[in-house]
Amino acid sequence: MRGALAIRGLSKSYRGHPAVRDVTLDIAPGELVTLLGPSGCGKTTLLRLVAGFESPDAGSLSISGRDMTSVPPHKRPVNTVFQHYALFPHRSVAGNVAFGLELRGLSAPEIEHRVARALGLVRLDGLGERGVHELSGGQKQRVALARALVLEPELLLLDEPMAALDPKLRHEMRIELKNLQERLGITFLFVTHDQDEALVLSDRIAVMNHAKIEQVDAPETLYERPRTRFAADFLGVQNLFRASVLDVSGGIARVATAGGLQLQANDDGGYRKDAAVWVGLRAERISLVERASNVFEGAIDDEIFLGDWTEWRVRTSGETVSVGEGNVLARARRRGDAVTLSFPKEAVLRLEDGEASE
Repeated sequence: MRGALAIRGLSKSYRGHPAVRDVTLDIAPGELVTLLGPSGCGKTTLLRLVAGFESPDAGSLSISGRDMTSVPPHKRPVNTVFQHYALFPHRSVAGNVAFGLELRGLSAPEIEHRVARALGLVRLDGLGERGVHELSGGQKQRVALARALVLEPELLLLDEPMAALDPKLRHEMRIELKNLQERLGITFLFVTHDQDEALVLSDRIAVMNHAKIEQVDAPETLYERPRTRFAADFLGVQNLFRASVLDVSGGIARVATAGGLQLQANDDGGYRKDAAVWVGLRAERISLVERASNVFEGAIDDEIFLGDWTEWRVRTSGETVSVGEGNVLARARRRGDAVTLSFPKEAVLRLEDGEASE
């Protein structure tokens, strides 16, 4: 139960504009859950409600089975790591980590012991006497983490803590943070707009849009089977088509896109003859070499070189389709080439419209 978070019907508005709408979410002890979504979707407001920095208009929340809805921030068993770290420039590394312990009135030997242990956890052994101005961006982030962890919170809140790091360091820190969380077993609630970060770090991801949670799932499930058009778009499904259902028979649905592309999809029980539907198709599920149940002739309109792979824009049956291909195969192709693209029925995703961001 320690570190469990239960959110029930939480809502918050500012000047009549909803920032969080009727959010319900359960997080298990020791779980790392990420709130993922674009700027303004409500994820940071939800984090601030959990921290106690904001008061909800409706709903409740409990931590470790204790109602925290009206408890002030300093009495909640949580700590927050912010995007800009908020380190004290006049204090040493050790002094920054020790600050919260000093406020609690712990003895000097106890503070020294716990600070040393916290710095060891984040791989900053021996740097306690340095000034924060002497540190790199990644080291400053570790100090902020150590300052939060040294207080042994039941729940750690992280608000885009890696946003200021360069891409290489950000990639390294994702792995370090995940390994640290698994070793400590502390519940993490993490906020980011970066889908790659969420996929690497999370046990589960809650996708937010227009102040609500649209889908909560494990990273693999969310990536492979996004439920809504917004979730699919935000998680990198490049091909999204409005379509109509031609027929459903024998476990297979046939749909036609607005441009006239006719697709076969596995029927998941949600297709209805003559109904409008949104379908999605990941670029990497489409092949220009192998043959599957959906086969179309087309021509390459454009190419986007992305290092180890190329994204082709292929014109076929009145639609432009994005196709991902590794560069070992892609080297032989050029714009204007005629190609045959294909993909299996299970690659076609039926998507709920949701509240798509325009």
